[in-house]
Amino acid sequence: MIYDVRQTTTYAYETAVTRARHVLRLVPMARDRQRVTAALLDIEPLPVHRREATDFFSNWTTMVEIEEPHETLTVKLAARIAVDAIAPIDMERTPPWESVRSETDASGDIGPRSPVHFVYPSRQVTRDPESRVYARESFAPGRPVLAGADALMRRISQDFTYEPGATSVTTTPSMAFALRRGVCQDFAHVMISTLRGLGLPAAYVSGYLRTVPRAGTLRLAGADGMHAWVTVWCAGAGWWGLDPTNALIAGEDHVVLAIGRDYADVAPISGVMLASGRQRLSTAVDVIPIVG
Repeated sequence: MIYDVRQTTTYAYETAVTRARHVLRLVPMARDRQRVTAALLDIEPLPVHRREATDFFSNWTTMVEIEEPHETLTVKLAARIAVDAIAPIDMERTPPWESVRSETDASGDIGPRSPVHFVYPSRQVTRDPESRVYARESFAPGRPVLAGADALMRRISQDFTYEPGATSVTTTPSMAFALRRGVCQDFAHVMISTLRGLGLPAAYVSGYLRTVPRAGTLRLAGADGMHAWVTVWCAGAGWWGLDPTNALIAGEDHVVLAIGRDYADVAPISGVMLASGRQRLSTAVDVIPIVG
């Protein structure tokens, strides 16, 4: 499937910002099953300094410095991305979850794709006793890891209510778990917390969902904005994306933007600015299938 991705992100400030430095994670990278044939990031006001690089997890970052006083910051992404269909897998033939946990504990690999980075508490994901008990119901002794993760994903999707406005970007997984509601970020953080509580590596994925649903299917939750899901390490079976908001395996309807330990690693825009007062964020996203 080939998509044209269009995203406009606008910050409106209560008072003029006199100077700002930002790190943007809004340009997609080539990944497994994903190819980026074109990508353009337009920033207004025009930065006086701009530098592109990749971070430790191979996410594309754009570092900008703006010295012109401004009351709005607008960032526009235009990209064309090809996403391959995912190959089917027999979940029951993936390794037992206990062996995945043991293999993670024994790993000496510290490269970007190593599972060891995604099993410990991170800035926005803790390992809580309540969520660990919840996860245990999906992981009986000897159960294949992907089968257990899939069952956990479906339970979260069923037990939690998708409700924009019920949480914020600062809501912790334990708070979202207690509320049993939130948005895709909360669903992903809760699932990561439950898996890490069992010693299983899980990473946070930010990206997009196909805007136009397939014929005969419902529009997926999160398709009008940026989306988030989870990727779980299954040892010899590799990394598998699971979308707890929509209870499905991440496939060619999902476009990956960035991967990290939690939202803090992949925040679309972060940085510092000189200003006072509040700010208002608006985001518009379209992921239009071109060829499929």
